[in-house]
Amino acid sequence: MTLEYFYLKFKSKKECIEFIEDLEWSDTPFCPYCNSERFTNLKDEKRYHCNNCNNSYSVTVGTIFHKTKIDLQKWFYVIHLLLNSDEQFSSRSLAKEIKTTKDTAHRIITEIKKALIKNNSLIEKIKKSEQQR
Repeated sequence: MTLEYFYLKFKSKKECIEFIEDLEWSDTPFCPYCNSERFTNLKDEKRYHCNNCNNSYSVTVGTIFHKTKIDLQKWFYVIHLLLNSDEQFSSRSLAKEIKTTKDTAHRIITEIKKALIKNNSLIEKIKKSEQQR
């Protein structure tokens, strides 16, 4: 799979967020701060307001995608590469492939590897969903 494949499969940030929501929440969003399921949809794209603790949130809070400025399609592509390849990727070669700086590529690799070491449930769910394709 190529980076272009991920941009074709997930055409927008909203589609990426919906994919993560399906993996993490199934049907009902819950607040990552207090675990309440009492929420109000915000007008902002795929954000919610907790009616219990008054925080606003999206499904990315507390994940490796939280506050990222990098396209989620690029994150998904790098996760795919790391999960399905035996070869090591240098930050420079990955940066060239995903069209970012070497430092950004290094940060993405580091965050994904940390999540894999912690047996991050979201990474495992992404891995499972890929295996089902």
